[in-house]
Amino acid sequence: MTDTFLTPGLLLVIGIAAPWLAALLLLPISRSAHRWLAPIATVGFAVPALIALVLWIQFDPSRAGEFQFLIDYPTGLEYFLGVSLKLGLNGISLPLYLLAAWVGLAAGLYSLKGTVKASPQYLVLLLVMQGGMMGMFAAIDLFFFYFFHEVALIPTFIMMAGWGSSGRRAAAMTMAIYLTIGAMLSLGGLIALYHFSGAESFDIISLKAVLVSQPLSDSLQSLLFGILVFGFGILVSLWPLHNWAVPTYAKAPTGAAMLHAGVLKNFGLYGLIQFAIPCLPLGALAWGDLILYLALGNVLIIGWVTMAQPELKQMVAYSSVMHIGYVFLGAASLSIVAVNGAVLLMVGHGLSIALLLMLSTALHHRSGTFIMDEMGGLARKMPILAVLFVMGSLASIGLPGFANFWGELTIFIGLWGYEPWIAILAMLGIVISAIYALRALAKVFFGKANEGAVSDAKLVSTDLSWGERIPAFLLIFALLAIGLWPKMIADPLNNAVEALYSTSNIMSDDSQSTKPLVHNLLEEEKL
Repeated sequence: MTDTFLTPGLLLVIGIAAPWLAALLLLPISRSAHRWLAPIATVGFAVPALIALVLWIQFDPSRAGEFQFLIDYPTGLEYFLGVSLKLGLNGISLPLYLLAAWVGLAAGLYSLKGTVKASPQYLVLLLVMQGGMMGMFAAIDLFFFYFFHEVALIPTFIMMAGWGSSGRRAAAMTMAIYLTIGAMLSLGGLIALYHFSGAESFDIISLKAVLVSQPLSDSLQSLLFGILVFGFGILVSLWPLHNWAVPTYAKAPTGAAMLHAGVLKNFGLYGLIQFAIPCLPLGALAWGDLILYLALGNVLIIGWVTMAQPELKQMVAYSSVMHIGYVFLGAASLSIVAVNGAVLLMVGHGLSIALLLMLSTALHHRSGTFIMDEMGGLARKMPILAVLFVMGSLASIGLPGFANFWGELTIFIGLWGYEPWIAILAMLGIVISAIYALRALAKVFFGKANEGAVSDAKLVSTDLSWGERIPAFLLIFALLAIGLWPKMIADPLNNAVEALYSTSNIMSDDSQSTKPLVHNLLEEEKL
């Protein structure tokens, strides 16, 4: 069947279109007919997840450096702008495509419970966001890469302002200002890259081929890469451009926060790793040290701030910003080992932060507060929630057996080969993470019980309902599956990074060396 009609390329299109079609079907549904919400929305969220699994099974790791499942739809713009809807996956985009599908399914299932059932508009926006995220990681054309990101981002503002918690409008305005600036800088950098390259299309494949055969000058590469770094850095909450992120995750409705913190925020990091560094290697080298220092700010400064947070969801939000610093460290080190770790950590962090945001909200529903000192002893009342929160926290710390461990380990290995003192400072983040996470677990679940905070008759039942357990189990399963069998995504990822970066003369051909070849070339020129 797949060979005759449902080709892998067509499956990519369906993965994007299915959530949007479900959103269209939900538009005319009123609150009185909400019985149709769950079936339609569930299909809209489940189809991309099933497609992602099918494509992962069919993906050929030995050809991971190439884009597979290619499909190209003419748009009419290719004749004068070089823009066409070209989709495909390589070893770098495949893990993130899986992440988008899996977190989207979990966020969608969680959002079907409770009061959201009475809000068809919320589910419509969440489905639009889901389709945009699937397209973002499948797009090969830079125009549609940016387009799908904006399609996913716009619903976030609306959901934030309409369904967020107290203070949501101010947080939404801050988010809009920051992300608009970041998006405009990113767009300007992408257009300038296309213009100065002389390429005939926005296609990543042809654009990279042109820039590898005819590299831009050192100064121009540095300028363009700097624009992209600051544009993407704002969108990803690189320190000190992170001020929008914590209020957004703390105030946004849970489903939207799960999708944004877990998936959509990876847009900028993916852009840097997939095409900015390979296309502008000298620019990456010129800005590499500054990125490393700013990323250390995420790990150490934001990590220190995280330890001081009295509210649980606020702490989880800050921890997300902190761990993004590790991904930047991996990407900026220009090491094959560390870049592999950066993508692995993007996947692990996306799964664990979505889980912790969801469970933090579930705790709030039961205790009536986010303040950790007002909780205590909840493990006896809600053991399943406690076990899942402990597992999510340990995954976030980077405990062996979870996906995050492999990402952090390979980043540290790559950093050690690049600059040992940076690796040592970055490792302090493990201690910081352990302090705030274990302290939160002790206060919330194993401290002295605060009966007044959990005995209100108006609050929901003590432990997680099945509507909450299923999405939590999905995320835990993925964290453990990758943690116990990292080869499932590490093999195609490593093959893709080696193939992509070796043609750009960034990395050493020696697989044991993590020093960039560009450093050696510059030293020879000075001699």
